[in-house]
Amino acid sequence: MPRDVEAQILLVEDNPGDVLMVTQALSHSEVPNRVHVARDGAEALDFAFQRGVHADAPRPDLVFLDINLPKVDGHEVLAMLKDDEDLRTIPVVMLTSSDAESDVRAAYRTHVNAYLTKGFDFAELEAVLRESLHYWIRRVRHLQA
Repeated sequence: MPRDVEAQILLVEDNPGDVLMVTQALSHSEVPNRVHVARDGAEALDFAFQRGVHADAPRPDLVFLDINLPKVDGHEVLAMLKDDEDLRTIPVVMLTSSDAESDVRAAYRTHVNAYLTKGFDFAELEAVLRESLHYWIRRVRHLQA
């Protein structure tokens, strides 16, 4: 992705405090980005599949996905994204408070690209998110749909 192009980030998170922390952390990134927030799994799928009110949504360049979500949980969202031929190349990073081994295994079985456990203080969270954004947007070459 060219350095001056704004990366489209889909943050799937229902906790307003976490949304604020993540959006603030990403706003300080050297990678220009626009964060789109989906507050539940159903809205995330509508955004990714460009349905309903999200018919004109941009294709995400990166997804930060929580597991514990209303309507459709993060594991189901991940499975649907990775099952779709056009969307499976979008990197998905689980960003969740769950450190349960079963959640980690389930996420990797469904082809998550990375699994990050929340529990950082803000400075550490900011660093981890900025590093993730830089890695997935600047360092890794992706196929575009």
